[in-house]
Amino acid sequence: MVCLTCNYFVNLTCQTFMTSNEFSYYRKKLGKTQKSLAGLLGVSIKAVQSYEQGWRSVPLHIERKVYFLLVNRRRNSSGKKKDCWTLTKCDCKKECPAWEFQAGHLCWFLNGTLCACTAGQEGKEKMEICRTCEVLTSQL
Repeated sequence: MVCLTCNYFVNLTCQTFMTSNEFSYYRKKLGKTQKSLAGLLGVSIKAVQSYEQGWRSVPLHIERKVYFLLVNRRRNSSGKKKDCWTLTKCDCKKECPAWEFQAGHLCWFLNGTLCACTAGQEGKEKMEICRTCEVLTSQL
């Protein structure tokens, strides 16, 4: 099935959370032009313009890619990103995919994590919670 929002092949219609203002802000924070961000996200320049103008909703998979770019960009500081199991004092970290793949700073990006607040949540519901979680917000 093709998503009506972004023409991306998906099983369900894309869900959106990121606003056009947030999308534009994060693009500028990355120091990217609309053209260069479009290339990184694998979308057209028109899609980026449409997201920023609010003509099209920002699909969930694009929102996650933007966060991924923000979290993993090179910075002048050499501070290590804190893992989710440290920040949340997790009791079940050894059974969690974030622990298995040593991706505690990317728990918001992974499905199947065992965080107390997102266990059993996927897609739209998980990102809604993760957007306000200290693990992600501390890195943006």
